[in-house]
Formats: sequence, structure tokens, C-alpha cells
Amino acid sequence: MAGGDLISLVGVGAAVTAAMWYARLAARRLRPGTLRLAAFVPVLAVLPFLPLAFRALHPRAISGFFLAWLAEFKLLLLAAGQGPLDPSLPLPTFVAIATFPVRRRDPKNAQGSGLGIVASSVMAALLAAIVSLYGHKERMNPYALLVLYSLHVYLAMELVLALAAAAVRVVMGMDLEPQFDRPYLSASLRDFWGRRWNLSVPALLRVCVFRPVRSLAGGSGGAAAGVLAAFLVSGVMHELMFYYVTLTPPTGEATAFFALHGVCAVAERWWAAHEGWPRPPRPVATALTLAFVMGTGFWLFFPPITRPGADNVVIAESEAVVAFLRDAGGWAAASVRSALTGGSTVVV
Repeated sequence: MAGGDLISLVGVGAAVTAAMWYARLAARRLRPGTLRLAAFVPVLAVLPFLPLAFRALHPRAISGFFLAWLAEFKLLLLAAGQGPLDPSLPLPTFVAIATFPVRRRDPKNAQGSGLGIVASSVMAALLAAIVSLYGHKERMNPYALLVLYSLHVYLAMELVLALAAAAVRVVMGMDLEPQFDRPYLSASLRDFWGRRWNLSVPALLRVCVFRPVRSLAGGSGGAAAGVLAAFLVSGVMHELMFYYVTLTPPTGEATAFFALHGVCAVAERWWAAHEGWPRPPRPVATALTLAFVMGTGFWLFFPPITRPGADNVVIAESEAVVAFLRDAGGWAAASVRSALTGGSTVVV
């Protein structure tokens, strides 16, 4: 992260804290409903612009997810008197729950959540290996490169959320909400998107979009309408996330990707409702599901990122991080070795 982005981090942190202080105060004084929602409008309008304070792609995209997606949806739920936020919470706890996928620790579950040290280390090593392979990307098959991008996205999200969980757990004694549940074992699109991939998102979409639309639509088609609406909203939000990555106007491809998956998820549900109809064995269903996700991803999900060259920026920033960690690790190992042997470390 550049020095300018460190300054931006302080400024964004202060702005978010002030915004959440105001939202918490408004929620204390106003009952759930239209007036509380109206009071939240200034905060809801400001949050999506704060990630643009960062020049580097990674902090811009990560803060975009936390502020323009998680925080916005949680504040909308608070305006309706629902969701995980409570105006009686202390301000630091309120800010943490609003902006991160975390929850208050259950005293009955002292074990906590998130990735363990071993799993995090393995994933970090795999991600570093993938980053090292990018040096040969010019000689790679384009589809093999997209497979690496898919693995990169999964591993990076796991590690970023694990790091956030570790920081919040140490500082505030809170736990990460369940995020990923071995998405590579998904046997259907409903299984992949609803129960295994980035679970904080479907949890919010379920309450903010699916249930209200299902209730409004009613009848036998209510659930299908709710699913389609949730996928459509997810697509629109991904357009915003892609804007944070590329800083180019939306193309509509992310919306098309999620709309297509929504239609297919509804079709899956309709097929599953017929008990006598054939179903593939689970290994086959898993292979077909992952092939469909990756195939449609190659077609619609990744082009808005690769077309303007944002993938090259991701690679360059990732290589810089890996080089920094490698140099820092080498320096730490040399310092320990010097301390154990009684010698001195010479810095050239």
C-alpha cells in the first residue's frame, strides 16, 4: 500500500466512524421506519464514495465490499428494525459489526471462527505460488490463466476475511461470520451460492431482498421471484464492485452473469421438486456445477476485469506484496539467526 493510501486509510476510518456515530445516534432517537431511513440517507449516500479515496486497487476493492455492500445493507436493515446492528451497542462494536462480516462472540462458543493458522498458511502458500506463475502468463493458455484467476479470487477472499477476523478478534473479542464452506464441493448452484460461497452476502440478500419480494409476489411463484430478485441485486452490486476494481463504467456483464445463475437456480429448484425425476450422482453434480460456474465466469464474469487490464494491476500489486513478505521473512530469519549465534546483522 502506498504512503498516500495509508493516509487515506486513516481518513476513511475517521469518516466511517463519524458516519456510524451519527447513524447510531439517529437509530436511538427514531423508531424503525421511514423517518429512521430518511435520517440514514446522508450516510448511505457517502459510504459508496469512501473507497475511491484509495489509489491502490486492493484496498479500494476490499473497502468497497465492506462499506458499499455490507454496511449499506446492514444500515437498511437497521432502518427497518432488523439485522445485526443495535443502537445500544458501544460505538466501536457498532462500527465493527456494521462494516465487517463479524458478530459478537457467543460465550457458549469460546472456540471462535475463521481459518486456523495451518489452513491460513497453506492458502497463503498456494496464493503465493499462483502469483509466481503469473510471470509466465504470456505463455499460458487463456483458459488456464482464468482458472488461476478463479483460484486467486477464492484464496484472496478467504485470507482477507481471515485477517479481518483475527484483527477484530484480538482487538474486540468478536468472531468472523461463516464465510466459505468448501465451495469446491457444491453439488448445485443453490448449494454453491446459498450455502457455500461468501455466506455473508446471501445472508443479507435473503433478508433484504428474497423475503420481501417473496412476500410481495406471494403464491407459488413467490419464492422464484425472490430468488431472481436476489441474484439481480447481487449482479448490480457486483457491477459496483467491478467499478472499484477497474474505475471504468459498468458493462452489464456481471448483472447478466448473476441473472443467468438466478434463472438456472430457479430451474434447479423446479427440477428438484419432482421427486421421481433423475438426478446425477453427487460427484457428477459437483463437477457439472463447478464447470458451469467457471464456464459462465470465463464468458461473463472475468472479461469486465481483464478487458481494461485490471488483472495486470492485481498481479503487480500481488507480486509486490509477496516480494515484501519474502524480504521481511528473510530479514526476520537473519535477525533470529544472528541473535542465536551472537553475531550481528549487517544491512546493506
